[in-house]
Amino acid sequence: IAAKNHIMGSESETPETALARTILVVEDEKEIQDLLAHYLRKEGFYPILASDGETAILKARKEKPDLILLDILLPKADGLEVLRAIRSDESISRTPVVMLTAKGDETDRVVGLELGADDYIPKPFSPREVVARIKAILRRSRPGAREPEPATLTYRELRMDVARHEVRCQGKPVALTSKEFRILQALLSSSGRVLSRDAILSKVWGEDTHVIDRTVDVHIAKLRQKIPFLVKAIETVKDVGYKLRES
Repeated sequence: IAAKNHIMGSESETPETALARTILVVEDEKEIQDLLAHYLRKEGFYPILASDGETAILKARKEKPDLILLDILLPKADGLEVLRAIRSDESISRTPVVMLTAKGDETDRVVGLELGADDYIPKPFSPREVVARIKAILRRSRPGAREPEPATLTYRELRMDVARHEVRCQGKPVALTSKEFRILQALLSSSGRVLSRDAILSKVWGEDTHVIDRTVDVHIAKLRQKIPFLVKAIETVKDVGYKLRES
């Protein structure tokens, strides 16, 4: 990891204000954990630390952090198990999660994105890049950061309440991750028009995303799985992207 020789932040350091954005750092290597905490404090964030998967889940539920920085290789419960627990808990299911991975295997990244990770950062990494990615994700997720949308979007038996962040199909609630929700929102807002993968990435992940095109395909597959009639309703436009057939 870059910049290992920088001075680590001491335990006595405190956030600049009680309103500092909280970041749950889940990392079992203490040197890396301390380094990330130090850089986060320097940028005005308030890091909460966990060294294993079980503690991470407990702290996420208790502290309700603004974002979770999650290593994949962890004792007690690995990062993917932690991510599953987060996405299945309604109280924290929409918390942005950035995965840290030491593996070069694309499979880990794809599985993480399938489970609802917002971004991933491979090791070794620069702590400054990690902080920059965190800031970009929090900018995109803060209230008022996106263009105004209609309060309710409907399509056949599907109803999306944008303000409440709820989706119902035939009156029954559908549990979606934050990214699945925003992809569906983009499709509903552009019914009948083709959205390229790049356009979806830009709308959902932002202009400065580092996420690969395949991520969109993974999330579309999950939407079709959770809402079966979308298998035919979301049309794949070869080599371009997707469109929602006009109702």
